[in-house]
Amino acid sequence: MQLSWLLATALFAFAASVPIDRPKAEKKVEETPPEPPDTGLYYHRYLQEVINVLETDSHFREKLQAANAEDIKSGKLSKELDFVSHHVRTKLDELKRQEVSRLRMLLKAKMDATMEQNVQIDHLGLLKQFEHLDPQNQHTFEARDLELLIQAATKDLENYDAAHHEEFKRYEMLKEHERREYLKSLDEEKRRAEEARFQELRQKHKEHPKINVPGSRDQLKEVWEETDGLDPSEFNPKTFFKLHDTNSDGVLDEQELEALFTKELEKVYDPRNEEDDMLEMEEERLRMREHVMKNVDLNQDRLVTLEEFLKSTEKKEFNEAGGWETVDETQVYSEAELQRFEAELAAQEVELGRRAEQLRRQHQDLQEQQVRLDAQKKEYQQAVLHMEQRKTQPGAAPVAPDPGEELKFQAQAPHAAPADPAAPAAPAPEQNHVEPPQNQQPPSQPEVQIQ
Repeated sequence: MQLSWLLATALFAFAASVPIDRPKAEKKVEETPPEPPDTGLYYHRYLQEVINVLETDSHFREKLQAANAEDIKSGKLSKELDFVSHHVRTKLDELKRQEVSRLRMLLKAKMDATMEQNVQIDHLGLLKQFEHLDPQNQHTFEARDLELLIQAATKDLENYDAAHHEEFKRYEMLKEHERREYLKSLDEEKRRAEEARFQELRQKHKEHPKINVPGSRDQLKEVWEETDGLDPSEFNPKTFFKLHDTNSDGVLDEQELEALFTKELEKVYDPRNEEDDMLEMEEERLRMREHVMKNVDLNQDRLVTLEEFLKSTEKKEFNEAGGWETVDETQVYSEAELQRFEAELAAQEVELGRRAEQLRRQHQDLQEQQVRLDAQKKEYQQAVLHMEQRKTQPGAAPVAPDPGEELKFQAQAPHAAPADPAAPAAPAPEQNHVEPPQNQQPPSQPEVQIQ
């Protein structure tokens, strides 16, 4: 399965590559198809799994063979989903539920990181921001889901190249910014030496063989001769197309086209050379592929058919193409863009400095609180140790009870009742026990009042 499946017309590419059933007598070891390249889409796995499931349904495969790119893009093919087998629909339903669950977990993790706890989250409302599935129906995979999936992949992949170019531009501006900042840190003599070294490496990078225009007769004939090992005088566009349609699906997809540019790129970029940047090489490859697609892919479906390829060989540009300007010969950014980029970096640096200072102060406050807590802990430990020492000393005064502790009193014996201060002193008690008179009542217990 090629990346064409994962492009906007992925299903169309598959229609042309449906294998032919062969007699059982021909037993051949089936080769495991290569894993399709990652598209970079955040729903890549979901897209690939849906494709794999649809591939197993014979009815859908039959309709797919008769469909064209416009039928797929317009959603006409999506309506055939209503006629696929029950077990395929069941698998698609499960895939959609898993995708919804995955998106919910991602949303929850994002919201937990940016919001306070115990805040109600409207997951249904948040799911609407994902365009590759129908959030109103979260349990079953319907024709609308297939239509949305194809439309989202079409739009996202069309924007992918533009996003890659913008990322490369920022990379180049950052590289130049860092070079200028480094030069500012040097004295005059070292700065001149570094500038001379930079110009020397730049000139060395430009010393390479001529780069043929991608898709031109000269470029294809060079591949025909050096890669395919064929006589350049016998160059045949139709034979060339079939040779490089590596999966025999009747079209050249983006990966098959990019493979044709390897010889050209090797003329300019070598990973062993200090002056050659491999990120620039990948940008060069992307630019070459876009150039061919723009001039050859007539219906803009990101696939080159044999008919489109042969028509391109009839153009004047195919036979009279000049040279190709590499990335280093092209103005990727302007000086004004670089200045805006540097201002953005400066603002980010100020913000990072502010946050760093805020974190430093918070760290200092926490350290001071820790010092106070350690001092209080030490005082408490000393007080406990002092109390334990007093308890263990012989003849030590009893420790006063805790005011909050409950007091327990025992009733006193009758003879222990307090005497009236106005009454005469009672004689000392005799040693012999004297029974009290029968009619005499024992004195009542005094009431004890607890404050």
